Amino acid sequence: MATIPNHSDSLPFERNAGAKAITGPNICTPPRPEQMAQFQQGFAPRFLLTVDTEEEFDWGADFSRDQHSLNHVPRLARFQQFCEGEGVVPSYLIDWPIANSPEACEILGAAAKAGKADIGVQLHPWVNPPFEEEISQHNSFAGNLPRALEREKLMRLRDVIEKNVGVEPLIYRAGRYGVGQHSAELLKEAGIAIDTSVRPHWDYSFEGGPNYRGHPSTPYWVDQEKELLELPLTTMFWGMLKNQGSWIYPRMWRAPAMRGVLSKLALLERIPLTPEGVTTDEAIRGIDMALDDKLPLLILSFHSPSIHAGHTPYVKTEADLDQLYDWWRKILAYLRQRKVASTDVRDIMKQVIR
Repeated sequence: MATIPNHSDSLPFERNAGAKAITGPNICTPPRPEQMAQFQQGFAPRFLLTVDTEEEFDWGADFSRDQHSLNHVPRLARFQQFCEGEGVVPSYLIDWPIANSPEACEILGAAAKAGKADIGVQLHPWVNPPFEEEISQHNSFAGNLPRALEREKLMRLRDVIEKNVGVEPLIYRAGRYGVGQHSAELLKEAGIAIDTSVRPHWDYSFEGGPNYRGHPSTPYWVDQEKELLELPLTTMFWGMLKNQGSWIYPRMWRAPAMRGVLSKLALLERIPLTPEGVTTDEAIRGIDMALDDKLPLLILSFHSPSIHAGHTPYVKTEADLDQLYDWWRKILAYLRQRKVASTDVRDIMKQVIR
């Protein structure tokens, strides 16, 4: 899951400052130029639609092990049907409550086995056993947990997905984008081929999470062996000051209203490719910038509870829900117009050059 609006970009300091140097692959470290992934000729540009498929809970309340519901699960069938009608293979990144819902597993498993959906892993530590850690903001980022506990939670979730859904998950996103220094090696051990936890130009360090201000939207290899591919969530700067966005945006954390002023003046705007809090016009600007920058792969995302009114801040009414589907229709049509084709996890792994 993502944090709700205004829960990021807050303090100008680096996470783990002064900590002992980390060895081995580390998703939290921005990649070097030589780590950028290359794809077979004719593959790009493509897009991948990812769904943070998770329980419903109060985004404004404290984290809880049991204060959640799964009322939106029956609506997954409608969204899957919508995707099939659009010729899109969605990647459902599912967490523990979803993986233990017979109805969710039936809907998603059938689509995955038919080759019409991909299944991945999303780790929400506070609802994922074993429950050894204290529930806290800090511990809501899986990468902050002791290595052994992060590993056990990840492996249990992977195993229950394989058992209940009937497919092997190959893609991962940490809940709240919260990877840590051990996450990459654990994902490789779990047989995960793709991580998509990085959210470029966003900083969660004031909550104890990772800082992605220095990360690109371009896919890259996390490790030297080229066994773990990072697909960052596409986030673009748009406006006259877009080339200075990485420097300007974090420095406005004390005056967030200035970001709105810069956006209205067409000077600077940060645009993630999501229907949650982003208009179609804004998303189209983000797509145009991504294509201008020659990004080979665009990663779109949203949260599954948004397909049922009343479960996220973005979809409060049935009218909001209609607007959500309209957003997808317009954006998918625009991607087709720009000749950006849909792709899926296995195609990506087949087309990436090692």
